[in-house]
Amino acid sequence: MGEKQSLSIAKCHVRLTISDSVSSTDYCREIESYLCRKNDGHLIRVVGPSFDLVSRWAENGVPLKIAFEGIDRHFERYYRKGPRRRPVRIDFCEPDVLDAFHEWRRAVGLPLGGPDAGEAADETEAPAKASASLPAHLERVVLRLTSALASGRFSADAGALIDRIAHELDLARESSRGVRGEARRALLGRLTAIDAELGGMAVSALAPGERSAIEREADEELEGFRSRLTPDAYSRARSAIVDRLTRASFGLPTVSFS
Repeated sequence: MGEKQSLSIAKCHVRLTISDSVSSTDYCREIESYLCRKNDGHLIRVVGPSFDLVSRWAENGVPLKIAFEGIDRHFERYYRKGPRRRPVRIDFCEPDVLDAFHEWRRAVGLPLGGPDAGEAADETEAPAKASASLPAHLERVVLRLTSALASGRFSADAGALIDRIAHELDLARESSRGVRGEARRALLGRLTAIDAELGGMAVSALAPGERSAIEREADEELEGFRSRLTPDAYSRARSAIVDRLTRASFGLPTVSFS
């Protein structure tokens, strides 16, 4: 190992610890290993400036799973461009990692700035993106509900609920184009209520062992924020992550829209 790499690792190890069990050095190694797998076994070292970049992800509390999701997004676009010509460096993945982290924080209700978000919160701010239209959102939701229903993983009662929700949302999609004012607020309120109903159904459909595994995963995702959040904020964020992971396990969408 070169002198610069050794100094960089030592500096990172002393300065940062994202949890009791995973140091920033381990975090960087996990990212390097994941990048190697995505590059079909071609090893691209996370050293020097790249090591400092990934260390900032650790310092800012980016969960490994969310970092992996951002890397996946970059590779998906790369594959769509045609045959790959060279291995991808981690530096090129940073915008997608920060986008994924920004979306994750919004989804679980973590503050995007201020003392609870960490001193370096501004570094992980992603630029606001134009929201998809409400009709397009409802179309995607209905497609995902239909796909989830076809999986056969739900009981008859749960399946009937999903079918009813899909039908209601399909009708709402047809009438949602151009809706404004009080009618739009009423529709958004209804979507929030449906979301809560769907989430409650999904949680109740989990086997005891599945629920425990999801709760452990939620704790792991929030590990970097445990000391930064009040107990109430942590509890709300944990519940939101459990809901998100539960939906993902069943292939269910988020229905609410903002």
